[in-house]
Amino acid sequence: MKLLKIIIAFVMLTNLVFAQGKDVTYSDGSTALKGYFVKAQGSKGKAPGVIVIHAWMGLDEHAKHSADQLSKLGYNALAADIYGENSRPKDKQEAAKTSSYYKNNPAIYQSRIKAALEELIKVGADPSKIVVMGYCFGGTGALEAARGELPVAGVVSFHGGLGKDTSRANALIKPKVLVLHGADDPYVSDAEIKGFQKEMRDGKADWQMVYYGNAVHAFTEEKAGNDNAKGAAYNEKAAKRSWEALVVFLKEVFGSLKM
Repeated sequence: MKLLKIIIAFVMLTNLVFAQGKDVTYSDGSTALKGYFVKAQGSKGKAPGVIVIHAWMGLDEHAKHSADQLSKLGYNALAADIYGENSRPKDKQEAAKTSSYYKNNPAIYQSRIKAALEELIKVGADPSKIVVMGYCFGGTGALEAARGELPVAGVVSFHGGLGKDTSRANALIKPKVLVLHGADDPYVSDAEIKGFQKEMRDGKADWQMVYYGNAVHAFTEEKAGNDNAKGAAYNEKAAKRSWEALVVFLKEVFGSLKM
């Protein structure tokens, strides 16, 4: 029994050490940014990298936890900071205003993602194997990485906004695209979905869109509660299934890892 306790304690300590990330400071022009980086576990050489973009409240534990989990899969992961080190929304009203600014200024949004991309490569990711993923506001950002022709191999949107200003022409979409969408999400209209799908077709994209039944907005976020009537709620099945879809997508995009 004593030996078993020692083994369990060792395993827990090992997981804690290897999953531990660190804050990293970088910049986009004159704007100071502060992200969270976790080095890939077990990989030899330059491991593939994944950028995780936060939801509308700014860099949070959800994005950091995703980075931790990605490192355990053998990927260098950076939970990016889009808003800036000194620009954290204080409440939902401020978050709505701040997130809308970036959605309405896609070139600035893309520039912040590009800064995260450069930082991830700087700390050791293989520049030819980068994926951008994000939640809600960050899901929109992942699509903007593709629209902005950033040098990434794939993009993944978890319950993100899919639309863009209709004045922006549909362009060629080079990265592979995966959209993980709540079938009952009230914040994404049918018109927005149709527009996005047309954008993918016009852009000759390699794209997938997966719907999760009984899921609304923010279905991966445990803190969202479980009341679908509020429009944003956690759904355990959708959260698990969407993460599994991400894992399969990353294996397809990156191929086998050198362990």
